[in-house]
Amino acid sequence: MSDIPADLKYSDDHLWVRPDAGTGLVRVGVTDYAQQSLGDVVAVTLPGPGDTVEAGEACGDIESVKSVSDLIAPLTGTVRTRNDDLPRTPELVNTDPYGRGWMFEVETDPATLDGRLAALMDARAYRDLAGA
Repeated sequence: MSDIPADLKYSDDHLWVRPDAGTGLVRVGVTDYAQQSLGDVVAVTLPGPGDTVEAGEACGDIESVKSVSDLIAPLTGTVRTRNDDLPRTPELVNTDPYGRGWMFEVETDPATLDGRLAALMDARAYRDLAGA
């Protein structure tokens, strides 16, 4: 059974979003369901700091022993930091998808963040999507 934390928001593309309260900064990662579906992750390509990502568009990829999948940005914004541990230890996506396996942080306009988050799924809706 997949772990689906209730305090996160989720995209149709199986990414999670954790907003930093009071700022426009959000952390993004791959869900437990996605990492289980992918199998052993062997490589991750992430957007770099300063890159602009657009909601619904590819911004990197994740390669497993089964396939290569695009990372589809769940929100529009500017990448402020990325998890530089992942190129050396991509297995963190499998072992700790909601912790050390996070992907990148995006800064968005704090004035519009609530509306953008509302467009994503809560844990219940994501559980239904994932069939978990």
